[in-house]
Amino acid sequence: MNGRGMMRAWMVAALLIAAPAVAEDRFSAEGTFDIPVGAHFSQEKLKAIDAFFKTQIDNGKIPGAVVLIQQHGKPVYERFFGVRDPATRQPMTADTIFRLHSMTKPITSFAAMMLIDEGKLKLDDPVSKYIPSFADVKVGVDKKAENGEATLELVPPKRPVTIRDLLLHTSGITYGFYGEGAVRRAYNQADIYNGDFDNKEFADRIAKLPLEYQPGTMWDYGHSTDILGRVIEVVSGKTLLGFEEEKLLQPLGMKDTGFYVKDAAQRALMAQPMGWDSDFRTGKKGRPDSYQRWESGTGGMISTLADYRKFAQMLLSGGEYDGRRYMSAATFKDMTTDHIGKDSGVGRNALYFPGDGFGFGYGFAVRTDAGNAKPPPPGSLGELKWDGASGCYFIIDPRQDFFMILLEQTPSERQRIQRALKLLVYEALEK
Repeated sequence: MNGRGMMRAWMVAALLIAAPAVAEDRFSAEGTFDIPVGAHFSQEKLKAIDAFFKTQIDNGKIPGAVVLIQQHGKPVYERFFGVRDPATRQPMTADTIFRLHSMTKPITSFAAMMLIDEGKLKLDDPVSKYIPSFADVKVGVDKKAENGEATLELVPPKRPVTIRDLLLHTSGITYGFYGEGAVRRAYNQADIYNGDFDNKEFADRIAKLPLEYQPGTMWDYGHSTDILGRVIEVVSGKTLLGFEEEKLLQPLGMKDTGFYVKDAAQRALMAQPMGWDSDFRTGKKGRPDSYQRWESGTGGMISTLADYRKFAQMLLSGGEYDGRRYMSAATFKDMTTDHIGKDSGVGRNALYFPGDGFGFGYGFAVRTDAGNAKPPPPGSLGELKWDGASGCYFIIDPRQDFFMILLEQTPSERQRIQRALKLLVYEALEK
């Protein structure tokens, strides 16, 4: 089995092992949970979540976790399990700080869409308009020499990489720390995380590397949102964090969300994984517990439950929070609509992380159909979701007017736990 096949098998196994059983008769003909609008959560059934996380902690799988379910603007389930640090044994709290990893991407994407909403940025703008080094980017094509040796041929892109591509992960920009192929090897060998660099320098490093696919042809997870972060800086004239703090984080009251801890008091609040589970396997060498110039829009943020619940509620409310609108209704609808469906020309492969039954909008996975699994993944059409390598995870269900946030630090156990939790959450919904 090759590397991609092994990755796919690992992902499937991680999703299925130890997941609780779900009654198939709860699914509609369309494959989503057959629960009408207006369902409520059974407090008795939600107790199954308590038992599940107690088992994970008792068995030494994770040190702790935080789970919040909020419906109709009010919490219906909020629990703090275990400890935030297995060394100090300090308990989980609402101000515990978590590495978000890829749950950073929706924040960066939302910030970019705010600029689009204001007319300062356009979806079809070429990235090279803002980052000149992207004018010379090439596409890598795997070839074999006559002696059978793998080689990499560089060819021109058929069209420029656009802002839309960065938001949709159709830019051809990839990651180098998983999967196979000459382009991924080139990323891995380029030492792109070396030194203390800023977003400008990182974008220029990526521009020197080949794209894995022609722009617009394949959903491919990678550093696209990092490049988007640099575009935000160029358009706004501020650092990525500076723009996000002014336009989004401070107005929302997300005071502990950023790219690094501010002081020793914050450092003591950071959640830590189990000692055996401390490799997040993302290729990055930087740590958020000390200052660094790179503000990674793709995976560098830290946050708390007290903060991220405000962002999630704003998304559930269609871009509005506490009487303030952060994005027009039309732009928000465009952002949360699938743009890589069957008529888009965008391909999917074994590394399509949105998963079965999901398309992708401008920064989120979007539930579009039942998918092919039997039974299908639980949820509602129009659901938004994303997660990160650290184990953090959220779902936004507009149909049932609720969101769920899971904060944990476990690169090894994350997908199994996320899958199990989602099943338990939807099992607890009643007519």
